[in-house]
Amino acid sequence: MVIILMGVSGCGKTTVGLKLAEKLNLPFFDADDFHPDENVKKMESGIPLNDDDRAPWLEELSRQIKKWNKKKGAVLACSALKKKYRELLKANSGPNEVLFVYLKGSKELILNRLKERSGHYMPPDLLDSQFADLEEPEDALFIPIYNSPEKISDRIIANLK
Repeated sequence: MVIILMGVSGCGKTTVGLKLAEKLNLPFFDADDFHPDENVKKMESGIPLNDDDRAPWLEELSRQIKKWNKKKGAVLACSALKKKYRELLKANSGPNEVLFVYLKGSKELILNRLKERSGHYMPPDLLDSQFADLEEPEDALFIPIYNSPEKISDRIIANLK
C-alpha cells in the first residue's frame, strides 16, 4: 500500500511522512522531487501552478505509485489538493493500494509554519491559492496537525490497524 500524506504546503507532509515511513519501515518519497524544473521555477517566482502544469507530474507520480505497490509500498508526501488530482494519482493502482491521509490545519497555523521554515521553494504568498484549490477528500483519513509529528504519525499507524 502507498500512503499519501496530503494537504496544503506547510501542513507537515514531509516531516510526518519521514517519521511514518521510518516507523513502518517503508521508503519515503516527496512528490516535490518529481516536479519538472519549469514547475519549480514558477513556484519560486510566486506563480501558482495550474492544472496543465500539474498533469504530467501527477501522471509520473501515478506510475511511481504502481511501481512502489509492486514492492512493499511507500509513504508519499503530495499536496493532492483536488479530487481529480487524487484520482490521477491512484489511476494505475488497484483497490486498497492507495490510502490518502489528509493533514488538516487552520490557515493561521500553517501560515505561521511557512513563515518559520527556510530552504523551500514554496513561498507563504501561495498559501491562499493552495486553500482556494483544496477540495477536502471524502475518502481519506483526516488527521489534525496540532500535535507533534511523532504523535501524528502514531495516530496514523493506530488508524491503519
